[in-house]
Amino acid sequence: MTGVQVGRSQVTVSRVGLGCGQLGNLYTPIGAADATATVRAAWDCGIRYFDTAPHYGLGLSERRLGDALRALPRQAYTVSTKVGRLLVPDRSGAGRQDPEGFHVPADQRRVWDFTPDGVCRSLEASLTRLGLDRIDVVLIHDPEGHQEPALEQAYPALHELRAQGVIGALGVGSKQSQVLHRFVTETDVDAVMVAGRYTVLEQPALDALLPECRRRGVSVLNSGIFNSGLLAVADPQPGLPYEYATAPAAVLARARAIAAVCARHGTTLPAAALAFAAAHPAVATVVVGAHDPAQVRRNATLAAAQPPPGEFWAELVAEGLLRPDAALPTAPVVAA
Repeated sequence: MTGVQVGRSQVTVSRVGLGCGQLGNLYTPIGAADATATVRAAWDCGIRYFDTAPHYGLGLSERRLGDALRALPRQAYTVSTKVGRLLVPDRSGAGRQDPEGFHVPADQRRVWDFTPDGVCRSLEASLTRLGLDRIDVVLIHDPEGHQEPALEQAYPALHELRAQGVIGALGVGSKQSQVLHRFVTETDVDAVMVAGRYTVLEQPALDALLPECRRRGVSVLNSGIFNSGLLAVADPQPGLPYEYATAPAAVLARARAIAAVCARHGTTLPAAALAFAAAHPAVATVVVGAHDPAQVRRNATLAAAQPPPGEFWAELVAEGLLRPDAALPTAPVVAA
């Protein structure tokens, strides 16, 4: 896949990235061999951007990603990880499961820390878990409840590390478009990771965030494009996740209505979701999770396919299921 520059940095990302939450046993536990096979399948499909975080499986995702990448040429791939949550040992939790949705022992706890010291300690720990000598993209993770310390402490610390060449690119990731918009307008970030806020299901990032990113040259790393899994199947059923919990009835009904339009036009909900998520000109990459090699290959095949036809998108708009000002795909996400 052709690399796309991240902001004004020298870092590039492939047009499709692998989100590595599932490597941390998100929703369902997977074995170490399956985790490695998933990363290698992404590599074989041309994916060269991998996103992880300490939060994902209490460090398990970072360890597994590092193990899988170790034999691959370092200059050929891009890794992003995140700061904001420090992992602190918690012996009392060894017999419990992590309460954040990851099937791992709760033998560590997450501590919010956006101080310069916390940022540096987080990066050092991530480098150790990944087994890397550098992080290409560092994202301030979920700062919505800690905006002032994230802006006044974490961001300046990372800005200095970027100026020193310690990290390649700097950004912020959140599920809240307004928070990301604040960072875009008040700081000099290279990228924002938009989590679930610009999908075929909902487009609040289109109000102000994406136009401002486009104007300022800030790259959008569009993640959560299947809205936590709700859009990852052709026929959404009750019990599927949305925002990492069970999808509410109204949200499920909207997803099913979009899926019905897909069926009428000979496409599927995952195909439409992936094509749509990449179409806005501010989007540099779509970050898609997978818990096995088959899911990786399916998503790569969808990315290389022709997007649904114009009549499909027109019907979504006419039915009130898609904003009329959304950018529509006219070509595959990546060349076949």
